[in-house]
Formats: sequence, structure tokens, C-alpha cells
Amino acid sequence: MKSVTVIGLGPMGQAMAGAYLDGGYEVTVWNRTPARADGLVARGARRAETVETALTANELVVLSLIDYDAMDAVLARAPGSALAGRTLVNLTSDTPDRARQAVAWLAGRGAVQISGGVQVPPPGIGTPEAMTYYSGQKDVIERHRTALEVLTGIEYLGEDPGLAALYYQIGIDMFWTALAGYLHGQAVAEANGISARDFLPHAVRTMDLRYFLEFYAPRITAGDHAGDVDRISMGVASLEHVLRTAQASGVDGSLPAAVLEIFRQGVTAGHGQDSLTSLVGVLRRR
Repeated sequence: MKSVTVIGLGPMGQAMAGAYLDGGYEVTVWNRTPARADGLVARGARRAETVETALTANELVVLSLIDYDAMDAVLARAPGSALAGRTLVNLTSDTPDRARQAVAWLAGRGAVQISGGVQVPPPGIGTPEAMTYYSGQKDVIERHRTALEVLTGIEYLGEDPGLAALYYQIGIDMFWTALAGYLHGQAVAEANGISARDFLPHAVRTMDLRYFLEFYAPRITAGDHAGDVDRISMGVASLEHVLRTAQASGVDGSLPAAVLEIFRQGVTAGHGQDSLTSLVGVLRRR
């Protein structure tokens, strides 16, 4: 019988446990709020009454928790011996250093951790285009490939267990920043009587940054920040217009003001006539 334990039943954990049930797996689940398991139990999952029971039920254990502090608190509920011989697929978000520390801590208790960073929201679990960053012991990942691919495809980054967390956090850095920009722009739109539905096609075109990413990446790699396409000084003027428009609309201007300040830092550093890609160096120095 194919079997797995899922610990943590937020939206992502629910989706993962559901995918395993759909895939014919025997699924054991545990959550700090037991009622979150009710729907899964009704579908055939087994509810573990304790963390120890959840851990010892299966060799493969998937963790989907809010952060590594939560993981520490959950695992502290069970004796260390419950971890011996387990493979923990840790899909919990945190820093690369925390991922590396957890690997060492678990190894001392006879367990192996595979670090992961899921690249889709919960509804994407089990879909063909879904992908997860993984890092850690390659042989362990290969041994459990079939079970992992029930959830998503695998993008293996290397033996360093912190790499999956690093790639994930870089992506989330860009994700939240971009979405915050969208929401701020939509606040300005609504303040001026333009609904999100009406502005949607314009937002989609604006947020399609593929051209710029593909244009900038080789230049950043080569250290070429020539201001032949854009200049930080142009960005300063543009952001000032954005800020004044937001303020005139009665919308909080702290987000564009923060970006404007970074651009001004670039001008102060002597990059006013350079491409905004030169801000990578400015941000690193800060």
C-alpha cells in the first residue's frame, strides 16, 4: 500500500493530502486544530491523535506549516525516537539557514529532510504544470520521486538543503512586491472610479514583465548597466508623478515613496544616467 503522512492542514496541506487520497494513497493526517482534518477523514484519511502517531505511521512525512518555528513546536510534541528512520519532505517556508539547521537537527535524531519550495498555490497541486523546488540528498529524492510527483513536478537544485528555500524566497520576494504594486495601482484606480474588472486587461498587460526580465538578466550578469533604454533619473521623475497622483487620489503613498527612495539612492550613488539595473548593486550595498 502506498502511504504517507501529512502534518499541517492549512490550504496547502489540505490540497496535498487530497491529492494523495485521489492518487490511491493511505494518508495519515495531523493538525493542531483537529477539526481541520474532518473533511479529509470523511474522504478516507486516517486522523492521528498525536504527532508521535502521525510520525510513526509512515516512513514518508510531508510537512506543510507556516514556518520552522511552527515545525519545531510540532515536533517537540513527540519523542525524538519517533523521528528515527523518517524522511521529512519539508515544504514549510523559512530562510535557507533555518532549512540547513533543521537538516542537522533531524539527522541527529535519525531522520532525513528534503527541503522544498512549492511554486503553485493550493489549487495548482496535482496539476501538470505544477512545480516544486527541491534540494538535499538526491538519492532520497529519487527514492520518493513517485510520491513527490503526486503533488507537483520536481526541479532539483542541488545537495545544499538551503537552496530550495533560497530560490523560493527570491521568487516570493518578487511575487509579493509585484502584487503589492498591483493592489496599490488598483487602489488608485478605484479612488478614481475605475473598477478592478474594468482595469483588468490593462493590469495584465502592465504586469507582463517577461520582455524586461529577458532583456535585463544578461545585462545584469555582464555588469552592463548602460542607460540606453531606461535611466534611473527617468524613473525618479516617473515615480514622483505616481506618488503625487496617489496622494491627490487620497491613496496612501508609502509604497511608491519607498520605491522612489531606492531610486534616489541610485542617483546619489552616481547612477542617475544608468539603467535601473544598477540598483542591484545599490541594494546589495545597503
